[in-house]
Amino acid sequence: MKNQTTTGALNLFNQNIAEVIVSYSHTVKFSDMPKLSSSQDAYDLLARIWPSDVDYIESFLVLLLNRANKVLGYKIVSKGGMAGTVADPKIIFATALKTASCSLILAHNHPSGNKRPSDADIELTKKLKQAGLVLELPILDHLIFTTDEGYFSFADEGLM
Repeated sequence: MKNQTTTGALNLFNQNIAEVIVSYSHTVKFSDMPKLSSSQDAYDLLARIWPSDVDYIESFLVLLLNRANKVLGYKIVSKGGMAGTVADPKIIFATALKTASCSLILAHNHPSGNKRPSDADIELTKKLKQAGLVLELPILDHLIFTTDEGYFSFADEGLM
């Protein structure tokens, strides 16, 4: 009744259906993963990994954490223009689920150097926080990253 093709697709009743393969592997030992204890720790890590275009292209990154707040990895979710970027919740949470993350820290930069959140930043954070609650993937913080002015932490400012 069903036959497997060499491509991994299943031909069932003359309908081609692609096989979905979900995988994740890490190459860093747990003992070598950085542990985050504060927004400053997250900012310091982001300063080391942020793309070099930080001062003129807005980007959105997510730090993926295990239960001990060790960083499993990071994902550049999007890159935009000088005044904005799109943070697609489906990409953020698909990545978190695929990596078996226990919590997330969101981050994006403001090329303008202004570290204050916009109304859109606040609304997006609320939306992602709600989605995280449903999926049992808490958003611990959302940092707005700048190279000259430091950072803004939603958690430190009581906005989480």
